[in-house]
Amino acid sequence: MTESDLIIREIKKSEISLLKKFTYTAIYVPQGAQKPHKSIVELPELKIYYENFGTKADDICLVAETGGKLVGAVWTRIIDDYAHIDENTPSLAIAVEEEYRSKGIGVRLLLEILRKLKEAEFSAVSLSVQKENFAVKLYEKAGFKVVKQNGGELVMVKTLGKV
Repeated sequence: MTESDLIIREIKKSEISLLKKFTYTAIYVPQGAQKPHKSIVELPELKIYYENFGTKADDICLVAETGGKLVGAVWTRIIDDYAHIDENTPSLAIAVEEEYRSKGIGVRLLLEILRKLKEAEFSAVSLSVQKENFAVKLYEKAGFKVVKQNGGELVMVKTLGKV
């Protein structure tokens, strides 16, 4: 896969059902730990990331496509989740298929959704991440700051400037 093979675009309505799979992909599994059963995404605290996605005006999703295959997604919505800050700040979720990680896809997805959120005039975006997740460095580079720590989990917020 080359950089020019990768397309970042808005999700199509026909693809929204894939957010359930990407919610599972987004779950951080520490080195050597066993992956949870796929049914974990049926838990209410995870279902809110994908259930009825696209029905609220603040639901935004971008996907990474290469060779006709969706290999990553980033999406935001205002929900009462682990990263909830307030009723005006969307929570961000991001997932890249394992075999496509460390190729810059996550960076491109993140930067593009931050641009879209600015255009939509959101003042901030939040996310929740495990402290030992390598993605913490990506979020810090993108300007996210830790605002809360709960055990091994960090809540990070990025203030968005004007477009």
